[in-house]
Amino acid sequence: MNKLQVGFGRTNITPAMGTPVAGYYKDRYADGVLDEIEANAIAFECDGVKALLISIDHCGLKKVLCDIYREKISAAVGIPTDKIIVTTTHTHTGPEARLNTGNELVDIYVDFLGRKLVDVSILALSDLLPAKLGFGKGIAPHVAFVRRFRMKDGSVETNPGVNNPNIDHPLGDVDETVHVLRFDREGADTIILANFGNHPDTVGGNKISGDWPTLFRHQIEKSLDGVKSIFINGAQGDVNHVNVFPTGGDLNGMFMDFDDVSRGYTHAIHLGRVVAGAVLQCYDKVKYVDVDSIDCREKVISLASNKPTADQLPEAYRIHELHAAGKDSELPYKGMMLTTVVAEAERMVRLENAPDSFPMPLMCMRIGNISLIGIAGEPFTGIGVGLKATEGFDFVCPICNANGDEGYFPMQSAYDEGGYESRSSEFKAGVAENIIAEGRKFMLEMKK
Repeated sequence: MNKLQVGFGRTNITPAMGTPVAGYYKDRYADGVLDEIEANAIAFECDGVKALLISIDHCGLKKVLCDIYREKISAAVGIPTDKIIVTTTHTHTGPEARLNTGNELVDIYVDFLGRKLVDVSILALSDLLPAKLGFGKGIAPHVAFVRRFRMKDGSVETNPGVNNPNIDHPLGDVDETVHVLRFDREGADTIILANFGNHPDTVGGNKISGDWPTLFRHQIEKSLDGVKSIFINGAQGDVNHVNVFPTGGDLNGMFMDFDDVSRGYTHAIHLGRVVAGAVLQCYDKVKYVDVDSIDCREKVISLASNKPTADQLPEAYRIHELHAAGKDSELPYKGMMLTTVVAEAERMVRLENAPDSFPMPLMCMRIGNISLIGIAGEPFTGIGVGLKATEGFDFVCPICNANGDEGYFPMQSAYDEGGYESRSSEFKAGVAENIIAEGRKFMLEMKK
């Protein structure tokens, strides 16, 4: 018998102008607004159990800040913290929200965002109504591309540039599947939850934008009457929007940015439309099922830290100090390779006295026979594929940046190959395979 109730909430979280913009190893400050950014929430209730899933138009929130926000939400609405998932869409044109930055506007925004997350939780819970769950899958073709490449000299580069003649071949595959949950409610808006893995780093610049996830929501709600939508980003650590060998009109509306990445707001619109199209592919043909139970839990696993060796530290400190002094021009790198060496140096300096391992939360929300598995950072596509292959579920939705953004989780092969993600990751090789194994075990435990 169906016992599911679902509610929806939305609130504006656009920052003040002048607030630092998150997403690059480069200072940016908001000087305009392309899109008002939002926090969207879905509340679930079934047989007395309540849970919240909140998606924020933001690059990523550190676990320590997510924990503070979840405690605030829990105190306000009476739901335990382990039944609250706060995830970010990973837009690279959203505001900074970090603790102890010394920037007054960031401090103001951190407080503002916490209050707005309480608001959106209250709105979603007050909107709970009986709901029927349907699920389906669509395909979003030719908008997600592997961003790691073997070069002709044998090296590995992330985002090596469009039409770079030194590219030999991509390293990895993309997953073009869009998972769709449709919640039909009695006398109220239908709610669409879409899950797809791709980097929202399409816009660039200093203007606030939720990038293509926000534009996806706009497109869905224009295309379907009486529908509210929420986007949950998936396993996207090694894929983005950049087609390095474009043909035809692939570069329409795009420009070459400072890091040799092609970007453009109209391309973000296009990407949002393509993902919306994947939802429309299956919207009318979802499979409806009764839901008689839900659950949401947190499990802490241990991940080995990627500490530097003693002989790596002098060069790491040199690069770190030059970058901090605004002297990147004195380093013999440019474009994404500059980003790579700076990020690697920052990681080494940061982890010089780190512990040998870090506790890391996994979140799992089960809605009937559908599982949403949350990872506190940016998992590679292979993690998503591995988790989706867990037997016994109608389908599995991996969620990136769930209750934390603790960096990249590359596959073992990426450590063997090199590149930005593995060189900057705070976690040792084997982290992805550990997450897959622990995540599968966790999901199966939730079925009991």
